[in-house]
Amino acid sequence: MPHASSSSVVLLDGGLGQEISRRSQRSEPHPLWSLQVMRDEPEVVTGVHRDFLVAGARVLTLNNYTATPARLAAHGMSDDFKAIHRQASALLDQAIEMSGCDRSELSKMGCLPPLAASYVAEVAPDYETARADYAALIDVQYTEVDGFLVETMSNIAEMRAARDALVEAHCAVRIGMTVEDDGSNRLRSGEPLEAALEVLAGGPIDAVVINCSQPESIAPALDLLKTLGCPYGAYANGFTTVATLRPGGTVKDLKQRVDLGPEAYTNHVLDWIEHGATVIGGCCEISPEHIAHLHRALLDRNLCVTKFSH
Repeated sequence: MPHASSSSVVLLDGGLGQEISRRSQRSEPHPLWSLQVMRDEPEVVTGVHRDFLVAGARVLTLNNYTATPARLAAHGMSDDFKAIHRQASALLDQAIEMSGCDRSELSKMGCLPPLAASYVAEVAPDYETARADYAALIDVQYTEVDGFLVETMSNIAEMRAARDALVEAHCAVRIGMTVEDDGSNRLRSGEPLEAALEVLAGGPIDAVVINCSQPESIAPALDLLKTLGCPYGAYANGFTTVATLRPGGTVKDLKQRVDLGPEAYTNHVLDWIEHGATVIGGCCEISPEHIAHLHRALLDRNLCVTKFSH
């Protein structure tokens, strides 16, 4: 992706999975989170995608964050691997059509998530296993999407496996990492963010972001991201903490912040833009209302809201 100009920003959607889970009729969230809602209540997924589109997002990601080989196998759903990813793609296509948005002005992105659990680096597979799993995820989504987002990387080995699988498939490399919430610029594994960026500097890189981290932890990281010389940015979560979520747990274990409404979140994002961010959006607990408020603020500042260049 070429550098966005100083007058344009790439605007992603928000916390897709969390919003889907919130709107579901399920009394308890499933360990596979919004994936089970998609199977039981597909109209909920379509509605959330549509609302993010109407709010102004121009980069939309498939609802397949937990549809990894390891997670599906743990729940006896390996045989449904292809069907689940196809359904995620079809529902986003339906939402785009319902929204009336011009498809040519949108980026439809596949997801390359943590393979076993978010935030908990010690349960991540080894490099070779991770690279094979990411190759399978790329293959199953490749013909359906415009590109891929690597999201919520908590450790360097898994991040490197995702990057290498994308390079092998001749895909653009857009990497998202999650950092500790103490402003220390460390990944959740404890590894320095600088070390991760050194790895990324050794290969092609089209964009790098911090995602699913508290907004206060992001500004300190942006000055490091800019050293890669590619577009960079962030999309934060709205959790009080993620420390209580363990492998196999569900989102009911996490609490939403009460001090991060649309205006407060927008103020954080505008600060990131002052730090040079050109790729922005929201992660868990960031709703269509947040994205709509942010979109209006960007337009008020004469910033062009756009998609990824493919």
